[in-house]
Amino acid sequence: MSKAGRKVAIVTGAGSGVGRAVAVALGEAGYAVTLAGRRMDALEETGAALGGAPHLAVTTDVTDPESVHALFAATVEKFGRVDLLFNNAGTGAPAIPLEDLTFAQWQQVVATNLTGPFLCTQEAFRVMKAQEPRGGRIINNGSISATAPRPFSAPYTSTKHAITGLTKSTSLDGRAYDIACGQIDIGNADTPMAQKMKAGVPQADLSIKVEPVMDVAHVASAVVYMASLPLDANVQFMTVMATKMPFIGRG
Repeated sequence: MSKAGRKVAIVTGAGSGVGRAVAVALGEAGYAVTLAGRRMDALEETGAALGGAPHLAVTTDVTDPESVHALFAATVEKFGRVDLLFNNAGTGAPAIPLEDLTFAQWQQVVATNLTGPFLCTQEAFRVMKAQEPRGGRIINNGSISATAPRPFSAPYTSTKHAITGLTKSTSLDGRAYDIACGQIDIGNADTPMAQKMKAGVPQADLSIKVEPVMDVAHVASAVVYMASLPLDANVQFMTVMATKMPFIGRG
């Protein structure tokens, strides 16, 4: 247990959407939570939603190794350990033809969606291997784009496919040190980023259709379940999606 007598979680991208919902749910489940994100004002809003649960807000750029190191150092200093990392921070590029994307747009998505989770995982390994009791859990936010792309989504889809490889490698490399790693693939959770689904988004045939969404609370409860398991059990992959969204089959 931590200095606060609770398990300790770090949630990246905690200022809104899935990250905020998961952070609040973890707080309700008894965790002390470190909230990581680029904007302190958004993190403070999430902190207020946590009520009385112990928490720490740390402005973090997950693409910067020094910033990631500072995030984990601040967490260990305040709470004494790290039991859970939820690699959630992510971004996308404009939905434009692949050949029109700039190199900078590609690089930004790769840095945030792939390099960021790697840097956080690397730092988590260093902490989790050294602490007593040893070990912990890492949960990666994959997205159903880790399985199937949307039109005009090459950078995002490529990074989410790569997250699956990172999840598997992390699970394997962490095995000897009681570090478990799993992945949650989310489809159409009702967050600010998903508002476009309600207005209509391109389908595989490039037609525009409104898509169903689901309450983000279902994602949060799924992550809490994954986190609740003892370290000798693991949800390797879980998909949580709006039942009627166009994903299974041919749409």
